[in-house]
Amino acid sequence: MKQDFLNLSGNARGCIWMALCGLGFSVMAAFVKMAGQAGINTFEITFFRCLIGFLMLVPFIVKAGPQSLHTEHLKAHVLRSVLGIVAMACSYLGIAKLELATYTALSFTKPLFAVVLAVLILKEVVRWRRWGATLVGFLGVLVMMRPGSGAFDAWALLALGDAMSIALLITILKRLPASETPLIMLFYYGLIATTLVAPPAIYYWQWPQPIEWLYLIIIGATGALSQYWWILAFKAGEASVVAPFDYLRLLFAGAIGFMVFAELPDQWTLIGAGLIVGSTIYIAQREARLGRSSAKSPNT
Repeated sequence: MKQDFLNLSGNARGCIWMALCGLGFSVMAAFVKMAGQAGINTFEITFFRCLIGFLMLVPFIVKAGPQSLHTEHLKAHVLRSVLGIVAMACSYLGIAKLELATYTALSFTKPLFAVVLAVLILKEVVRWRRWGATLVGFLGVLVMMRPGSGAFDAWALLALGDAMSIALLITILKRLPASETPLIMLFYYGLIATTLVAPPAIYYWQWPQPIEWLYLIIIGATGALSQYWWILAFKAGEASVVAPFDYLRLLFAGAIGFMVFAELPDQWTLIGAGLIVGSTIYIAQREARLGRSSAKSPNT
């Protein structure tokens, strides 16, 4: 079975890893929602997510040795960790308050914010096609949120806060050299984020019930595994091929939301989600084409 998997093309393996990643994050979101509904504070959930994910790294750190953790970009890792905590806090509180499919669709606005941040921070040139797709994506956000109407839910702003924090985090990662390996990034993120979120988690601490301990363990384990599968996906395959499989999360989240929480998205959610997904897929494909063009024309 393992050999059959290894015999697949890199893109095929990458797509499988990304599908597993989407399923893992959807399962994690379901348990985050159950933990939030049980009354566990967002900071406490975030703390356990960071701590358990960090502990799962220990065997890899021992195998690689302490020399594998050397970095000259500690400030960037600290900033990345702060943004990660903000994203997690927004995410976990938002998931507890919104339908899973609605939250998941809004979280896919990360590439839209990334386009804006690429212009403001990285000084990249963005042409009218990507700007057009970005505007269509934000139109999808307005369709889903319907500001000014009775259907507007302010909790949806948390999903946008999560997406913008992750987009800024990704922008920072783009400025890190290739010497910063996934193990280095995961190690410093786990160490710093766990340390920073511990004080508010202790302040709001309440001892989980036995079933709530199970929720927290599953959240930490599935979150760490999904993050690892995400890294494997992009390591195995081309980004332009692998990335669209992340949108399977919408199907997984919708199915879990319906079966576990009796959630059924309305027509505006479906229309808005379609606009967001369509625009972000176009942006990803456009960036892939531009990347190939740049590779063929190194002087441009």
